[in-house]
Amino acid sequence: MAPKAEYSRSDVRRQFGVTERQLRGWERQQFIAPAENYSFSELLAIQTLIKLSKKRIAARRIGEALDSLRQKLGMKQPLSELKIVSDGKKIRVFIGGQQMEAISGQILLDFDAAAVASIRNFPGAKRPASSAARLRESEVWFQKGLELEETGAPIDQAVEAYRKVLELNPSAAGALVNLGTIYYRLRKFVEAERYYVQAIEVDPTYPLAQFNLGNLYDEQGRMDEALAHYKRALALNPQYADAHFNLALLCERTGDALKAVHHWKTYLKLDSSGQWADIARRQLERLRQAVIR
Repeated sequence: MAPKAEYSRSDVRRQFGVTERQLRGWERQQFIAPAENYSFSELLAIQTLIKLSKKRIAARRIGEALDSLRQKLGMKQPLSELKIVSDGKKIRVFIGGQQMEAISGQILLDFDAAAVASIRNFPGAKRPASSAARLRESEVWFQKGLELEETGAPIDQAVEAYRKVLELNPSAAGALVNLGTIYYRLRKFVEAERYYVQAIEVDPTYPLAQFNLGNLYDEQGRMDEALAHYKRALALNPQYADAHFNLALLCERTGDALKAVHHWKTYLKLDSSGQWADIARRQLERLRQAVIR
């Protein structure tokens, strides 16, 4: 597509083969701004997202990479300002003729599979002396944990990888959240709560940690606490569709139909397609019928 003033959503869907659901998902995750028309620079961002999606990079990792690049490089729109690539495992950016790992900020020289293997094979080796080296090693272990989860490896291996992350970097909120989620799925709620709370303590601005702790309390019937954490997640990210969905269900259960209607409507504005949107419409219609009666 040649540069011009702007491109409509239909232009983008037709030329790039993306769906409306994909666009809305990227908007909801704040990778791109909600818009009916896009500038050429925004098209570059969409092209990068398409490439990362084809490499099966999880949305969570894309978000972490973008947040890291904004903080480290002071860029507002890294997707359109930088060349961002991936090999399916790491997300890299090209800066000044060098490659940098997007999340950790590590400059990549010969940090290849052999180097990673040396770290894995000597878990009892002396910790790196510098804090920067420890952060680089913690990122290796974090990526290993993600890889183990994504490939369905025994769960204790992923747990061990995330614990290695925390040994090297106790403030790694992502590892804390992932450990909490592992224990949540195992229904070991005490351990899950401990990790989610720790994640919030090290990073109070992390919406996912607030949302997941809300889910845990919701599962346990601790309605007031669940409500508080869903609201905190939305205060941090008002377009957090899943938080609106769960909050709508919680409001229904606690008898607050008006707030439930509000959250169902907001959810449908953020995500209007798919099975969850169908559920939201059914719940909204049911509440409307109840009010009419």
